[in-house]
Amino acid sequence: MSLKVADRRLSTTFAALADPTRRAIVARLAQGDATVNELAAPFDLSLPAISKHLKVLEESGVISRSARAQFRPCHLERAALDAAADWIDEARTTWTQRLDKLDAHLRGVQAKQRATQRRPRKSERRK
Repeated sequence: MSLKVADRRLSTTFAALADPTRRAIVARLAQGDATVNELAAPFDLSLPAISKHLKVLEESGVISRSARAQFRPCHLERAALDAAADWIDEARTTWTQRLDKLDAHLRGVQAKQRATQRRPRKSERRK
């Protein structure tokens, strides 16, 4: 998979997860497969509105739908979430390293300032 394709998939995953209703649907699907009616039950939304949310999640690869008799249960596709979690972990590692370097630098600057403040000035030494 090329970097551009992976980047596009990651962007669509994060866009899909940006909505609180879709995150709630994902949280429900983490417990197991569910039908559209089961997913719609806790929301004060119409079935077409829930279907639109499911379409966004499906197009992003976060969920899939299978055909079982007359039902099309939704299934959580963990690979899309794993890719997002991996990206977050890499970003966290990078920023933690950068912030640790900044912290070390600032501690060094503060230590130099304290050392400079403790030394008597030449004018004070002559007295």
